[in-house]
Amino acid sequence: MRNLPIDPSTIPGWGIDADPRNDPTYPMRDRSRDDDTGMSWERPPLQTRRVEILASIEHNRLPAVLGTSTPPRGLSGMIRRQAFKYSESQWTHWLMLMAADRVNVVEGLVDDVGRGRIPNVPAEMGIRSELAHNRAGFVEKVAIAGAVVGLGILLARVTRPHPHGGRGRRV
Repeated sequence: MRNLPIDPSTIPGWGIDADPRNDPTYPMRDRSRDDDTGMSWERPPLQTRRVEILASIEHNRLPAVLGTSTPPRGLSGMIRRQAFKYSESQWTHWLMLMAADRVNVVEGLVDDVGRGRIPNVPAEMGIRSELAHNRAGFVEKVAIAGAVVGLGILLARVTRPHPHGGRGRRV
């Protein structure tokens, strides 16, 4: 199989941003010129802060519009606050934010139970859609989860101390 040169004009959408009037990033995109025409609009007024807003250390000001629907709270909020002490270029920042998302899911389940509502976890995870549209992927996930749980149980049995000395049963 040979790599043949491709005529760029045959690629759908190629050159769509060649006209700056059709470029969605115009006029902010080209700031390399020295004629100070990079930003020709006035910044909108800032949204009033009513909840805690976590901001990246890379930016010296907040955007005009802020996401205020889910302010940081609880253990997940503490993890998020710590994550924003790191640069966005560090894995620590992103891994802590992903961990905070997982913790937030558990907090939501506990909150539901605390309000007397039993959460329907399979429905909230989209199991019906997964079965309807990605049955093979679902079966694979269940098999992997089963293998991991089975391995964990096996390791727990093998490594626990035996009541008459030594380790657990040999496998």
